[in-house]
Amino acid sequence: MRILLINANTTAAITEKLATIAQAMAPPGVIFAGATGRFGARYIASRAASAIAAHAALDAYAEHGAGADAVLLGCFGDPGLDALREIAPVPVVGLADASAEAAMRIARRFGVVTGGAAWKPMLEEFFAARGQAGRLAGVRTVAPSGGEIARDPEGALALLAEACAASAVQDGAEAVILGGAGLAGLAAKLDGRVPVPVICSVEAGVRAVIAALGQRPTRPLPHAPVETVGLGPALAARLG
Repeated sequence: MRILLINANTTAAITEKLATIAQAMAPPGVIFAGATGRFGARYIASRAASAIAAHAALDAYAEHGAGADAVLLGCFGDPGLDALREIAPVPVVGLADASAEAAMRIARRFGVVTGGAAWKPMLEEFFAARGQAGRLAGVRTVAPSGGEIARDPEGALALLAEACAASAVQDGAEAVILGGAGLAGLAAKLDGRVPVPVICSVEAGVRAVIAALGQRPTRPLPHAPVETVGLGPALAARLG
């Protein structure tokens, strides 16, 4: 079976890192195929970049989604998640959505730690829109963006450990999500430094999309065909 892993930012090295982690977790017979955003920010760190990334995610699915048995949107914050679910006939999983579900299975309230100050209100709105505001203990950010953390992960560990511990001790989180593609693999390195479980958003997303294989997705109402201008041919065909 084939899972399309969409990285909606334009950094191919992040796509390769995510695909390597995902493939190492995959059972026999499951292949993860990575697709990088064709346009947009190198790393998503603002509302504008996230809006563009949603378009890039749809474009990537239109170009590479044929034959996929499921889709993993490998960007925390899940830009374009519901729109992908509208046009894809297979399960679509997002890192933030899957991480919250994983956290709520083990904790009454969960916290989120990620890179880049702009993500705090964006993620608060994301979880509120999904009816999870009452379970969210809080969102804490560290100064380096996710892209900067990806370039120097060891240098960010102390900041991340401090923020995760504060989420637990000060905010009352019973589990903390370490959110962001650029932070993949760092949760395990915080063992013993945080008093509650730390969930890697990438690993949570990979587990969720593997579990979704073969399931019939719940899709929003299908859109009526629309005439478009200026889109990539594959996406224009999907919408038309």
